[in-house]
Amino acid sequence: MKTVAMVLFPDFLLLDMAGPMEVFSIANRYLEPGDRYQLSMIGTEHGLLRASNGVSVQADMHIDQACEGYDLLLVPGGPGAYNEKHPPLLDWLRGAVSRSAGYGSICTGAFILGHAGLLDGYRVTTHWHYTERLIRAFPEATVKTDQIYVEDRNLISSGGVTAGIDLALAVVAQDHGKKIAQDVAKVLLVVMKRQGGQAQFSPLMAAVAPQETPVTRVQNHVLEHLDEAFSVERMASLANMSARHFARVFAREVNITPMEFLQSARIDCARSLLETSDLPLKTVAYKSGFGSVRHMRFLFSEKLGLTPAQYREQFS
Repeated sequence: MKTVAMVLFPDFLLLDMAGPMEVFSIANRYLEPGDRYQLSMIGTEHGLLRASNGVSVQADMHIDQACEGYDLLLVPGGPGAYNEKHPPLLDWLRGAVSRSAGYGSICTGAFILGHAGLLDGYRVTTHWHYTERLIRAFPEATVKTDQIYVEDRNLISSGGVTAGIDLALAVVAQDHGKKIAQDVAKVLLVVMKRQGGQAQFSPLMAAVAPQETPVTRVQNHVLEHLDEAFSVERMASLANMSARHFARVFAREVNITPMEFLQSARIDCARSLLETSDLPLKTVAYKSGFGSVRHMRFLFSEKLGLTPAQYREQFS
């Protein structure tokens, strides 16, 4: 029997806890008694713990009572994970992880592991909205920005919220085979493996900086005329700079090249049209500046891991 524990703290995200634990609970229906998961909740507070949505949960035990190791120790995310550090929890986690076979985080639970020093030297992911913040906070970790979940040795981490279900299904498949995991996925009405990664949910292009500079003027002009042809030379002329100087200044201010900005802006524009309209793919490609459906399809597959038609089907 494998032991799975979830540590809870004030203001945790309820679905980060409930999704993965439901996967393991349903898996127990298909397993022999000796193979089932033993599930437990460990709390940082005595009594009820209030989740970020207002629901209160009673943990099985307090962290002071949980001294053994686990086959898998998980930390959920939520405002309490990325806005607070919980020093007693961090101290307990360091010892608990050293006694456990594996550990992991759901969504922004990665921040708690990071503050405990448990991400250094590992590949890890979190919700797409928080990846840049995680990168800045824990430079010794390698943050993967697109994966639904990431496994690196004894650490497993997932992207945002429902990605915890994907993580748990992957654990079940490793422990008991793909068939059991598929049966669980069918009960939950989810797929075993999603098409694409987190990039399909997040904007590829950051918002244009509000201050007025030659670079931001060019960015805004491009965004207003995406159906037109652009080159570095044309963008540089709009900024009254040489192409070489403009490319250097643009990369320094925006952290991507001018053509990467253009490509990301066109993909984001196409995504918006696919989500909010029934326009033919040819019209979407024209309005977004791709020139052809073929070119749009190639870039969607390269950047998002799915075609424009698949994207529309999932999000329309």
